[in-house]
Amino acid sequence: MANVLVFTELHDGKVKPVTLEILGKLTGNTADVAVIGDIAADQVAELAKYGAQNVHKLKGSNLDKYSPEGYSNALAEFIKSKSYDYVFAGATSMGKDLFPRLATKFQAGLASDVTNFTMDGGTFAGTRPFFAGKCLAKVEITGPKPHFITTRPNALGMNPSPTAGAGTAADAAANAGEIRAQIKEIIKAASTKVDLTEANIIVSGGRAMKNAENFKILNELADVIGATVGASRAAVDSGFAPHAMQVGQTGKTVSPSLYIACGISGAIQHLAGMRTSKVIVAINSDPDAPIFTKADYGIVGDLFQIVPILTEEFKKLLGK
Repeated sequence: MANVLVFTELHDGKVKPVTLEILGKLTGNTADVAVIGDIAADQVAELAKYGAQNVHKLKGSNLDKYSPEGYSNALAEFIKSKSYDYVFAGATSMGKDLFPRLATKFQAGLASDVTNFTMDGGTFAGTRPFFAGKCLAKVEITGPKPHFITTRPNALGMNPSPTAGAGTAADAAANAGEIRAQIKEIIKAASTKVDLTEANIIVSGGRAMKNAENFKILNELADVIGATVGASRAAVDSGFAPHAMQVGQTGKTVSPSLYIACGISGAIQHLAGMRTSKVIVAINSDPDAPIFTKADYGIVGDLFQIVPILTEEFKKLLGK
């Protein structure tokens, strides 16, 4: 049995789902959770439901805004005061930025963007995609502990019957140390939708969308089914969508439960970013489009006719 710490981020006061995914996989190990700042009682209860024994709320000056230096200093100081074998976090934008720096402070190993793992006998063994997802490698970490791991959001899945933990919450003093890069302001994105990398449902458009205005039909579908809208590189390069929406090898890697590809041919660079989706639905007028070889369900036809029909059918089904 290993002694594990899971670092969680908060989004609008709520724990990110990837934290619960990680906790659900740690059954049989002692799992604590660390968060920078305060956390509501209902969120502590949610963490406890998935196995958190202790929830440590790290508080101190200069921690009100995220900075890789401040957060890594605070977390490193806290981790050194404990005896954790492993430290986990989601492979989110923050996790990818923070954990390499944190691991360096301990001269310890880091397994990043893991899509699955086991903890047999308290020893970590993970699965990580390589070469744009063309192969999977088993990764283990040796050397001094603690070992650091980031896991891809939506890849692990939720444990349907997790073992509950005590969920004891307590404040812990934290020191941000010297922060050389000063954070002046953090501007919240205008969109209220979940980030692509963490979305459970994604609707993406390709070059066949023809222009940026036509993405409104994807937004309408996304609003009905609670999805986030993405785009292929071809659509982004054509100016139909911003780079933040790009899914693929040179964009964002996603693992949603449902991925609906509209007018996307399925080039290998795009497949590299979404091939781990649980269910793939493809809509394309070309019956020979490569996307159909990877799709679980395919619709051959004009997306401008099919997507509005899907939107209406989902409205009826969901009572909207």
